[in-house]
Amino acid sequence: MSSLFRKVLLALACLSGVVGVQAGDGPTRLAAGEWPVSRAEYVGADQCKSCHQVIKAHYAHTKHALAFERNPGDDLEARNCEACHGPGSAHVENPVAVNAIVDFGQDSDLPKDAVNGQCLQCHDEGERTHWANSIHDANDLMCSDCHNPMARFSRKGLQRFDSVNETCMSCHKTQKVEFAKRSHMPLLEGKLACVDCHNPHGSATDPLLKADSVNQVCYTCHQEKRGPFVFEHAPVRENCANCHKPHGSNHESLLKTARPFLCQSCHAHSRHISDLLPVEAGPGGEFSDARIAGRSCQNCHAQIHGSNHPAGVRMHR
Repeated sequence: MSSLFRKVLLALACLSGVVGVQAGDGPTRLAAGEWPVSRAEYVGADQCKSCHQVIKAHYAHTKHALAFERNPGDDLEARNCEACHGPGSAHVENPVAVNAIVDFGQDSDLPKDAVNGQCLQCHDEGERTHWANSIHDANDLMCSDCHNPMARFSRKGLQRFDSVNETCMSCHKTQKVEFAKRSHMPLLEGKLACVDCHNPHGSATDPLLKADSVNQVCYTCHQEKRGPFVFEHAPVRENCANCHKPHGSNHESLLKTARPFLCQSCHAHSRHISDLLPVEAGPGGEFSDARIAGRSCQNCHAQIHGSNHPAGVRMHR
């Protein structure tokens, strides 16, 4: 069943009530009267900037500042700082009071969904539609764990670090180590980003993939491996990760282990003359040609991803 057909069926199921979808699931913005201090009043952005001088200098270079100050979408956005942080009078009266204003920092006592809801009220389209119940949402991440809306430290996305990759690897240490291995995806060279394969805001495919399967993600770059081929190699059709590590490896071509050991993890009892077996186990008690013992299977089976050649049943050509 094609990916498009599955999505059409799911949409029809939702409309017909076969699949229950609860409107209102996920974070929602704080409504009037739900601010941390309901009696607080708006004081204006100038009042905020009179104290927060350093933040003011950084904030002036962000897209939020440009949008709210020059082209606000409504009366709330025109309030600038208080559009997100809420009415500030209680905070002005007692700057150290807990939850006198909406705090996006790690010390906030507000519910995580309420804080994220402030962001998702505007940033609710595209890839962010998958946020509710995603793995990051389930692990109680806040938007501000990855983004800094008050300063422009990255070229785009208001990341907390200089790039998307640095932001992701601030948590994903294992993947950071893999990218340092001798065979790795070209993230360190700046030719690829984590978000080229993953959607950090959520996905229907584990682990946060931007396509319906591992193979579909790989094929966005490796189109020549897509097929279909007259003669298919079953592990390739099933999952590229059967043979390759997606982030980095100490073996060539991101392989999970060196050849011929990788092939022999499946083709373990072939009695092939290149198998790593004792000499006496070979045909006639010895290898017919010791020069190919332990060599790469692809010396002969060159089209390992599939073949369209009439004589390619064994992937020789």
